[in-house]
Amino acid sequence: MTDLPTSSGPVVVAIDGPAGSGKSSVSKQAARRLGYGYLDTGAAYRALAWHALAHGADTSDASSVIDAAGDFDYAISLDPDHYWVRVGDTDVTDAIREPRVTEAVSGVARVPVIRESVTALFRSLVAGSDRPGVVVEGRDITTVVAPDAPVRILLTAAPEVRAARRSSELTTQDAASVAAALHRRDASDSQVVDFLTAAPGVVVVDSTDLDFPQTVDAVLDVVRSAITEQTEEGAS
Repeated sequence: MTDLPTSSGPVVVAIDGPAGSGKSSVSKQAARRLGYGYLDTGAAYRALAWHALAHGADTSDASSVIDAAGDFDYAISLDPDHYWVRVGDTDVTDAIREPRVTEAVSGVARVPVIRESVTALFRSLVAGSDRPGVVVEGRDITTVVAPDAPVRILLTAAPEVRAARRSSELTTQDAASVAAALHRRDASDSQVVDFLTAAPGVVVVDSTDLDFPQTVDAVLDVVRSAITEQTEEGAS
């Protein structure tokens, strides 16, 4: 386990990136290696999309989404080894990955009042963690959710590599369909937040030519570098 100097609350390792970049699997493994918690922020938007669809809401209509969010009872595990997502008493860990939810999630995520509410939820979850740190991954973590995090990373890869990786995970869809879906998702989500360009102070980790273990190591190298830098600053 590795700790960054901190004055209050768990350390945040903020990781952004486009769909198919490996954010979730890499962040989860990095959290294990660090002894940190793991927060998949996209799960909240997916869970709300699932909830809205379950209530027959039109996820392309902001008012309909806001109405559906009124009784949204959400919970998520921050344990990378025991990950689950619930809406009320229903375990939706697998259901929120269904194609229909993926297609609906951008409509939910682009509603400003929803993003503000969910961002506050993320910060509360991190603050309430009993671990020394939390790896938080999503679309706007380095710029909106945790812009002051001591470690901020943009994890990316070439579009064709991202499509190939996602296609290997989805046995029911061909590569062309997956590539088209990723392009639509990126195009839609980029209207809400820029997750393809690193903000000032954000370190880019390009996994195009890296396998999974190498990508995890690259992320951990960034964390260790930040630890060293902050330790030296604290000692000076």
